[in-house]
Amino acid sequence: MKQLRKIWMASILLTLVAHYGHAQQAPAGRDGQHDFDFHFGKWKTHIQRLPHPLSGSTAWVKMEGTVVVRTIWDGRGNLEEIEADGADGHFEGTTLFLYNPGSHQWSQTFASSASGVLGAPEIGEFKNGRGEVYSQEVYNGRTVLVRGTWSEIKADSHRFEQAYSDDGGKTWETNFIANLERDK
Repeated sequence: MKQLRKIWMASILLTLVAHYGHAQQAPAGRDGQHDFDFHFGKWKTHIQRLPHPLSGSTAWVKMEGTVVVRTIWDGRGNLEEIEADGADGHFEGTTLFLYNPGSHQWSQTFASSASGVLGAPEIGEFKNGRGEVYSQEVYNGRTVLVRGTWSEIKADSHRFEQAYSDDGGKTWETNFIANLERDK
């Protein structure tokens, strides 16, 4: 039943994203196709993860690893592969980024090797050098908002954070931080 609810929620979200993604037009002259160009290449990543978000827990887990990002579709997409290790064990994941030229927005869809299942796509765009993507997912039987933020973007470093909100976006709890440095 829980899996059916997740599938149902994901199909509703995908329907809304498809509808609004095609209907919404970006301001004239704004083409975000190259927003993620900074991310291509090989990176060292320093990850902090909150294993039990929205529970009051403050016990973070640290991991160190690598991220490799390559372009697809002539820059209208990219594929990120993550591998990291820490006291909690080994982590592998992949993220697919796709650019929608009609809405001038990006989707970011993550999958962990532990589950082998694609998550709900987060949809958003870059403004003033900061990228924000949003989605909705079920966490511990409750629907939460998810926000991914790309910031502090420089030639050789950048930061990604993920946060959850269980109150409709009034407050956010960060549960994943990755600081990336270009692997030279």
